Formats: sequence, structure tokens, C-alpha cells
Amino acid sequence: MDHYKNRDRGREEDKEFIDQVILIRRVTKVVKGGKNMRFSALVAVGNKKGMIGIGKGKAREVPEAIRKAIEQAKRRMITVPIMHETIPHYIEGKHDAGHVVLRPANKGTGVIAGGAVRIILELAGVQNILTKNIGSRNAITSARAAIEGLRRLKSPASVERMRDKGLKE
Repeated sequence: MDHYKNRDRGREEDKEFIDQVILIRRVTKVVKGGKNMRFSALVAVGNKKGMIGIGKGKAREVPEAIRKAIEQAKRRMITVPIMHETIPHYIEGKHDAGHVVLRPANKGTGVIAGGAVRIILELAGVQNILTKNIGSRNAITSARAAIEGLRRLKSPASVERMRDKGLKE
């Protein structure tokens, strides 16, 4: 009887997450008999309250690729510390040739970002931020660099615990 309750709770948790497709690509594999076409999808999943994840799926049909990407994104969720609708400090995220600079911004600035980085930040719940995409403009690389930067963010409370000092110090 209890396991039915857990199954219902899982569905409720899924409802709070919003997913958005960042990129869909048609990819081909050349084989003896011709070309095998498949679709690759990059999807971001977030709750606009500090949780975000990205996933990549590949399948013969677009909906199946998107479903696989959503599942992977939900498994790879990270928590982003958000203070006063922005990030706590400046940080740079790097992945391969992608390099994304994330800077906190004052209230009313909005999300100054483009492409994949904008989608990720909006789904994470960041409302004021300045970003710059340096190096590769590839959506996959930019998205992974942004996630890497967000993963490395530290809240003042965690820094306080790490250093065994108060906020004033």
C-alpha cells in the first residue's frame, strides 16, 4: 500500500519541474546500406527555485530523444544558490572550448544572456544576471560550461561553514 503513495509523490515532484528544449539536431551515420538518420536533443529541466539539470538524448524519433534527454536531466540535477534574485558571486564556467562568465547583477537588470545559457538561468530561477559567452558558441558546450559554473557557486553560508568563521569576518 505504501509503495502506491511513493509513486504518486513522484508524479507530484515531476509536475513542479519545467522542461525546455535547447537544441534538436538531425545526425546521420553512414553505413554500407546508406545513411542511418537519428535525432539528438539537448533539454534543460528546472523548477525556477534553484534546481537545474541538462540532459542529452538520442533516438530515431524526436519525441523519444526529448524524453530520454528529460530523464537524464532529472538525474543530473544541481542546486544553485540564489541570493536576492541573482547569484552570490562572480564565476566562470568552462567546458572544452566553451567559456561562460557569470556575474551577479542588481535588481531590475534582468537575464542578460543568450541561447542555451539564457534558458538554463531562467529555469534555475535567476532573475538578474550578466553573462558573456567566450570561445565556442556551440549550444551544447555553452550549456555545459554554464552548468559547470553554477555547480561551483558557493553560498555565503557554505563558505562560513567551510572556514569556521562568521559572515562578518
